[in-house]
Amino acid sequence: MNPTVPPADSDPKVDKANAILAGAFEIFTSQGFAAASMARIAKAAGVSKPTLYSYFQDKEGLFVALVQQLMHKSNHMALGLPTGAETPTSPEALLRAMATSFLSEAANNKPFLTLMRLIIGESEKFPQLAQTFVRVLTKPMLERLTAYLANHPQLEFSDPEIAARVFSGAMVHYLIVQEIMNGKEIMPLECDRMVDGLVDLMMAGGRYHL
Repeated sequence: MNPTVPPADSDPKVDKANAILAGAFEIFTSQGFAAASMARIAKAAGVSKPTLYSYFQDKEGLFVALVQQLMHKSNHMALGLPTGAETPTSPEALLRAMATSFLSEAANNKPFLTLMRLIIGESEKFPQLAQTFVRVLTKPMLERLTAYLANHPQLEFSDPEIAARVFSGAMVHYLIVQEIMNGKEIMPLECDRMVDGLVDLMMAGGRYHL
């Protein structure tokens, strides 16, 4: 997450915020959450402490903003799920697109994977970090997916929330084993194969009606 040279028509406030987030990422991932300080983050970002505090009130708020920025691309498919009964595509096609997008984008989002390692490693001492991740990403994704599975006329899940947890949990488990724990050489599994099997299970479990 190295700051880039902004284009001529960029917003200086947005550029400054991005520079601060880049500095925060560097400090959080190299020193851990506990050792990170606003002074160190300000130095890494190339801004003064008063400037830093004018954008973010505290370290926790800065961490939340960092999670939101890093997950923006990887969760856009989940957060954009339709919740009504009428959808522009079949549930099989939509779930396949969602899983493919999430897995491929998250796997290629190295800063996000690094942040996940930090969250997992710090979760015992700082449970609020893990709770932030759950609140910002997991909860809204599960709520949207649950609503979609519950309201689609071609699906009949006895418990749509459990189905949504199984679907999203399988994707997260895949990322943790394959990418975060470096297990892809020990337990190789192609992303396409994972997506095909997961969608097949969902369609069978939902007693999909044509």
